[in-house]
Amino acid sequence: MTYNKRIERWSPWLLLVAVIALWQIICSAFEVSEFIFPSPWRIWTQFWEFKTIIAGHAWRTFWVTMAGFGLAIVVGVLLGFVIGSSRIAYAAVYPLMTAFNALPKAAFVPILVVWFGIGVGPAILTAFLISFFPIMVNIATGLATLEPELEDVLRVLGAKRWDVLIKIGLPRSMPYFYGSLKVAITLAFVGTTVSEMTAANEGIGYLLISAGSAMQMGLAFAGLVVVGAMAMLMYEVFSAIERHTTGWAHRGTQG
Repeated sequence: MTYNKRIERWSPWLLLVAVIALWQIICSAFEVSEFIFPSPWRIWTQFWEFKTIIAGHAWRTFWVTMAGFGLAIVVGVLLGFVIGSSRIAYAAVYPLMTAFNALPKAAFVPILVVWFGIGVGPAILTAFLISFFPIMVNIATGLATLEPELEDVLRVLGAKRWDVLIKIGLPRSMPYFYGSLKVAITLAFVGTTVSEMTAANEGIGYLLISAGSAMQMGLAFAGLVVVGAMAMLMYEVFSAIERHTTGWAHRGTQG
């Protein structure tokens, strides 16, 4: 491994350590109140003290998020395929989906509570609503931007429209698809957490509200750190899958 590769590999961790160190120095030097802005050390002590409670809430947030995210993948891929494979569908549906995506998803939470009650239902659906759009858009874009010249050549060789979409369009869309997954999974955690803050009695979102009302700011920040860690972990999982399945699309970055 070359020196530049080693630097590139460790640069996120080095930056994280530098940020934490600077954060701790500022809190200590200016004697910032732990009730206003806790130091990294305070966050760590609160995390360790309440690790069992945090783990329970984190597991609930994780599986609820993955349920909503799985639903988003199914719906996003199907809608993206329909929109990207037809110019009429693209022209008719895409503007409506864009308008829908502009709506604040937090505003749907009270409506979902009325429909499904307090619990996992609103959280799963909020995670779905906030994360399916990037998947749909990227699949549709990958299919809709298939080169006309390539399609004409395939048609001359006897390929039907369905063959072009399945054998050429979908594989070509895979880099777009994995890129959308890495964005959508982070949004899904946001959706779940927001829903749990107003429509749940467990989960990291509920923990944030409870810790804030008890002035346990270190615990609240620990919850935020856990959400960020889970999102980063899933991001890396999809990045690893992407590298192993679409390496051909990233050959220019090798070496």
